Amino acid sequence: MSQFAVEGQKIFPITADITAAVNFIRANLSTADVVVMVSGDPGYYSMLDTLRREFDQKIIEVIPSISAIQLAFARAKMPWHNATLLSFHGRRPTDAELFYAPDRVLGMLTDGNFNSQSISKILIDVGWRPSTRLIICARLSYDDEKIIRTTLETSARSEPIKHCVLIVGGEGND
Repeated sequence: MSQFAVEGQKIFPITADITAAVNFIRANLSTADVVVMVSGDPGYYSMLDTLRREFDQKIIEVIPSISAIQLAFARAKMPWHNATLLSFHGRRPTDAELFYAPDRVLGMLTDGNFNSQSISKILIDVGWRPSTRLIICARLSYDDEKIIRTTLETSARSEPIKHCVLIVGGEGND
């Protein structure tokens, strides 16, 4: 049993099989309240789009917590009002979205395939300087949280860090 559930509660881990999760919710919603708990910001590349498509919005209550992007920028001690926020979580932004510009800042969600190493290589390939500052924010809010300050070049040659937030650029970009 999950550390969050009490005896008698049903648990259904959400994986890449979103259809199965929706079917579980639908099957149980007529007889019980259903809580969908996901990490990250519910309105930014999360389950909320799917829930809105599949269920009446009148029954949906969204209770957000601090977003991973917000926490990453706080840990980096950087404002993010001018940052471009992108997601590599299950998708790849276009080269046009990833363009280099002096003082440009990107905040990016990653996944298992698009990670600190592969994204660093992509950014260098689309014109970012190898010496550009990169902040890798991993395991945010957990006891083993890691904030790694490096460069795109070093990250492109390093062991990949998956499922993290990357902050690229700012302060002259090199």
